[in-house]
Amino acid sequence: MDDPRLTPARPDLAAKYLEGKVKAARFVTGEEFEIAEAIAPLRTGPSADAELATQALKGERITIYDRNHEGFAWGQLNGDGYVGWLPDRALEKPKGAPTHKITSLRTFAFPGPSIKLSPAETLPMGALVMVVREEGPFAVTREGWYLPRMHVDVLDEMAEDFVAVAERFVGTPYLWGGKSSFGIDCSGLLQVSLNAAGTGCPRDSDMQRDGLGRLLGLAEASHLQRGDLIFWSGHVAIVRDAETIVHANAHHMATVIENTRDAIARIKAAGSEVRAIKRLG
Repeated sequence: MDDPRLTPARPDLAAKYLEGKVKAARFVTGEEFEIAEAIAPLRTGPSADAELATQALKGERITIYDRNHEGFAWGQLNGDGYVGWLPDRALEKPKGAPTHKITSLRTFAFPGPSIKLSPAETLPMGALVMVVREEGPFAVTREGWYLPRMHVDVLDEMAEDFVAVAERFVGTPYLWGGKSSFGIDCSGLLQVSLNAAGTGCPRDSDMQRDGLGRLLGLAEASHLQRGDLIFWSGHVAIVRDAETIVHANAHHMATVIENTRDAIARIKAAGSEVRAIKRLG
């Protein structure tokens, strides 16, 4: 059965590219938009009370297949393929391809060339912008925002160590469906960190377990390396070294560094065994 999280199909409507593969009353081509807000909630239903499935960051592209009369649009993110509902106000027609990305945990977008001005927006790591020129210590975007140049970089510049990126999120509050330093979950932490290092990554931990790396045998799993991934049912942690992991978790309600053995024992006591250990590359 097709995963509904990744399949833009409902009984009444589905994406045109799924015609002949799924049943639906009608099929539509969809229209591409980009995310205009710094962080937009992608929810499981057309309501502000619906569960937060994931978040879309500024500059991401999404194909919209349906819009209701209550301010919500239904579509599929072009990056990781996630399907859901988000507010209409978060969308705008693309106005050119982004040139840069935010590389700091978050940064302020100033309305002019002074850090003493009140910020117009706060952008998270991974947000995409079009820089039209540089002016002193600022990169100026098409919106007229002045971003600190040290907080942005060109799209093809990648972090060398995705684990080091994850470590920068230590202390970030836990948020189910979150993928920014304002709030993040376990799989969001892995996705944002891998993306920063140039590696594509599915959104949810079960997709990551099935789609990333190779499964380690018992002998290899007893000698964990930096960058290995430990999966439980509904949870993932990133190995830092032979003794510690970094992960966003609801027990601490934060992203923390934790002793690996202690974490495994604690999670086992809560009723969940390690499901897989995988190694990238």
